[in-house]
Amino acid sequence: MRSSSPSPRGASRRSVLAGTAAALTVAAAPARAAAATGSRGHGDRPAHAVVFRNVRPYGAKSPTDLTVIDGRFTHRAAPPGADVLDGDGRIALPALVNAHIHPDKTTWGGAWVSRKPAESIADYAEQDAELFRSQHRSVTERAHGLMAHAVTRGTRAMRAHADVAPAYDLACVEGVGTARERLRHALDVQIVAFPQHGVIRAPGTAELLEEAARTGAVDMIGGIDPIGFDHALDEQLDLVFGLADRHGLGVDIHLHDQGKDGTTALRAIIDRTRALSLQGKVTVSHIFCLPALSDRELGAIAHDLGQLDISLTTVAPSDSLVLPIARLREHGVRVGLGTDGVRDAWSPFGNADMLHRTHLLGWVTDVRLDEELTDCYRVGTDDGADVLHLPRVDFTPGSPADFVLVRGECLPQIVVDTPQRDIVVHGGRIVARNGELARQV
Repeated sequence: MRSSSPSPRGASRRSVLAGTAAALTVAAAPARAAAATGSRGHGDRPAHAVVFRNVRPYGAKSPTDLTVIDGRFTHRAAPPGADVLDGDGRIALPALVNAHIHPDKTTWGGAWVSRKPAESIADYAEQDAELFRSQHRSVTERAHGLMAHAVTRGTRAMRAHADVAPAYDLACVEGVGTARERLRHALDVQIVAFPQHGVIRAPGTAELLEEAARTGAVDMIGGIDPIGFDHALDEQLDLVFGLADRHGLGVDIHLHDQGKDGTTALRAIIDRTRALSLQGKVTVSHIFCLPALSDRELGAIAHDLGQLDISLTTVAPSDSLVLPIARLREHGVRVGLGTDGVRDAWSPFGNADMLHRTHLLGWVTDVRLDEELTDCYRVGTDDGADVLHLPRVDFTPGSPADFVLVRGECLPQIVVDTPQRDIVVHGGRIVARNGELARQV
């Protein structure tokens, strides 16, 4: 931190970052008659058809039936023998997208860890490494536990940042990759090779990023505060963007720096995106420098971000650091919502529950109107899907059948009360019931 008199208990994670910048019932047999009716799935397999009966999309007053064939909603009648599941009047909502999470760092599901004081990102990064060395459970086990929990809370997809540094080699990337494979039936995952210890300040990191990119283990190359932390603006960004360009990957850079350092780095990211024609493939996370800009300055930067389709993510850390989402939308800027770290060395808090995160977004932005609460949910669903370049879920024909069923009155009330997700559906199949993963069939 920049404070000259740090607190005896150390700085909080938030201040460091700011300073540095009832179950459904099966009512019919499986779709055994699909082949006889000519309804087919992929290749020669019969189509997988399900009718979700008596549900209320978005909290509609009158229940309706939703028909799903091969993982997508359809207006066609279900073939004879399709599964029929009674929703008993539950609300159907699009499943959520976690646009920014660190599952490799988590201690979720394990013994309590007592955190130590820390005063800088470097301190936290070192404590990450200490925690990594002390854990008896592998990255795969810990990440899988957290990612599976996220599924039970209604997450359909996530962008997972996995640390790459000499302290770990590629163990974090590999562990998250294995967890992704185990949950491929229930969760779509993009992996970012994230240089938490710095790209330039941690010798050997650049080579590890190259290896992760070359082997196809990751979908994106990350970066972190090229000025405030790595102290190497051009060297870091040239390396990160060069790797992404050569290997056909995306870029997702953590930018906590505020003030001039933050806007200078953001402008450099914009310039490289334009020069390398990486439109639609670059994301900047956190971007704490934006909320403090004047409306004119924000408009100018937002125009460039929108023109180049550079997306942003926020974790809604506080009222002063959450991104001005509505203003950014005016320029076509995609803004996703994420949960960041969950019970790791940085913080004992977090639960990977994206519905809870939409609740927090409403809390920190002090909303109260129904349309404002509904929009918080939209940020966690539609906007997150846009950032990850996934199709939105809107229950129309062709839309992916990734949704949750919950008890409630209406969507705004759901955002406020965050009830149990009774049923989670991914690709038209139930993947979780009453807070537990469903058995794969």
